[in-house]
Amino acid sequence: MEVPPQKKRPWFWSWSIAAVIFRLVLVYFPSSLNLSSRPEVSTPVTSLRRLAEGYWLKQSSMSPYADFVTALLIRATGQNLQVAYGRSLELLGLSRVSENSEFLPSGDIAALLYLWNPFTIVTCVGSSTSPVENFFIVLSLYGACTRLVPLAAFGWVIASHLSLYPAVIVIPAVLLLGYGPDAPPRKYLLQSNDANFGDNLSSDSSSEHRGLKTPAVKPANFLWRPVVLFLSWASVWALYVVVLCWMSVKEYGGLWEMFKRTYGFIITVQDLSPNIGVLWYFFAEVFDFFRSFFLIVFHMNILVMILPLAIRLNHRPFFLAVVYIAISSMLKSYPSVSDSALYLSLLALFINELADIQFSFFLFCGYVGVSLLSPVMHNLWIWRGTGNANFYFATAMAYACFQIVLVVECVNAMLNHDRMIRKKLSTTKA
Repeated sequence: MEVPPQKKRPWFWSWSIAAVIFRLVLVYFPSSLNLSSRPEVSTPVTSLRRLAEGYWLKQSSMSPYADFVTALLIRATGQNLQVAYGRSLELLGLSRVSENSEFLPSGDIAALLYLWNPFTIVTCVGSSTSPVENFFIVLSLYGACTRLVPLAAFGWVIASHLSLYPAVIVIPAVLLLGYGPDAPPRKYLLQSNDANFGDNLSSDSSSEHRGLKTPAVKPANFLWRPVVLFLSWASVWALYVVVLCWMSVKEYGGLWEMFKRTYGFIITVQDLSPNIGVLWYFFAEVFDFFRSFFLIVFHMNILVMILPLAIRLNHRPFFLAVVYIAISSMLKSYPSVSDSALYLSLLALFINELADIQFSFFLFCGYVGVSLLSPVMHNLWIWRGTGNANFYFATAMAYACFQIVLVVECVNAMLNHDRMIRKKLSTTKA
């Protein structure tokens, strides 16, 4: 059974327009806010002061960024995921379960959460380039979810070009194109078919009725054609970007110098300016002799989690992409609050599945506490001189711990939800 279409909610558009107006008011607010220099908002990778075009736009009193389109893509993606979830329940024979459950409009909730998240607002007002990266990440996932292959490939290539870390979402994108949107594990459908087959044998024992058995519904096979098209389009877009970059920087050292100053800058953590991550403090204290070793260790932390999570969550590729984004936000060289704003909003797309998440109030208080303490500790250290780097780094450590707990609990809640479906399936077929 498909999830019934939601009635038109004028409140969504009212709150969305209000979010845009609120941003415009803050953008033209007096510069006393000084958000563009905050380490929680602007990093060496996303600072407008290091981007010539954006800096020119800022000098022209124009904001080059808008989160509204990103929110609309999140909303459309949520609607697609909810419809796919309803169809999966229908194939499992759990139509009555879905009818008795109240499905919250996850797309609307996630979009409004992204628009009204304080992290998103301060990033937009602080003139960071992070919203552009977030837009292309969401664009890629939306294209993969709807199987618009050129759009998915374009979003993935540009997002990876801007920040390198979004390259890991190629695995969820391939799974989305191959299997389709998130659904309960495919083995549950096989179990449902086996149960239906047994019921048909017992009810149609006479030979004249055995030919009238209801055919079992087969789980969707992996489609290779959209995956091959995705890889082909990604190669085309990547080649196009490389050629444009070569034409732009051939007089300034060529492509090698560009990669060294961009991807090399991210990987080697050359700038140790304070931020809400943990790498800057660690590499400021570590001996140079061990620097290369620990660079490998820190970056491998992201890579070693890719395969196990992909194996366990291959039936929920979009949720897998959100988990990858959250892990990258914790372990990237130059994180900002915009990274958290993205994965927190995307997690809201699974508000129905993650309804029983543990420690939700604890995590909410933790995020609020860190958001308030981080600027205070930075002020005590940098401007008042009554603190030191340990004060600010303690908030960064707490922030990382809260993110780890959130990811673990979300994955656990999603797996528990799948187990609940299995129990209801066995109860229904009993």
